Amino acid sequence: MSKKQFAIIGMGRFGRATAQKLCAMGHDVLAVDKNEDLINAAADEVTHAVIADITDEDAVADLGLSNFDAVVVTIGHNLQASVMSVVLAKEAGARYVVAKAMGDLHAKILEKVGADRIVMPERDMGIRLAQRLVANNVMDFMDLSEKYTFTEIRLPEKWAGKNLRQLDMRAKYGANVVAVRTPSGTLNISPAADEPLHSGDCLIMVAPKGVVEKLDNMLG
Repeated sequence: MSKKQFAIIGMGRFGRATAQKLCAMGHDVLAVDKNEDLINAAADEVTHAVIADITDEDAVADLGLSNFDAVVVTIGHNLQASVMSVVLAKEAGARYVVAKAMGDLHAKILEKVGADRIVMPERDMGIRLAQRLVANNVMDFMDLSEKYTFTEIRLPEKWAGKNLRQLDMRAKYGANVVAVRTPSGTLNISPAADEPLHSGDCLIMVAPKGVVEKLDNMLG
């Protein structure tokens, strides 16, 4: 994986966690916030940390955002600061801006002012939690698009000993199994179609929306 450069604007819990993870993955991270205490707390966890008012055009211009692979605006509760950050980042030449939204209206505004991608962590986490609470076999769940989901399901006992060719997930459900996770945590990427599956395995797959619920209801 090639090393990339990211600017994270806003060092609240979401912003700091994003910055920490990107740094742990070996990427260069610039942390930006006007709150000195938040910057001091995050300084040892990122490549660079800068105190700056991201609603000030001159301050944003000095950050050199056009040099980064992506700029992530994690400000949520202050709508004006969130929108201004996106606008100024794009005007400063940012190639790809990801912005956090607190709701649908906030998301629409961010999209209109130029955000390339909108994320709503609280909503997305709530959807994933609900899915896991009501589904017996679903281990994890994430929307990839309006049509597809990325899902990890626990292998039903009735499928133990069978292989992917026999299950024929693509033909029956339109689902593509991309990996198998064993009980020990080993991840088998692109598993062989004739390799037997075992009790305790988990199937990681990309599937059309609605398929996971049908599978869970069918398998109990």
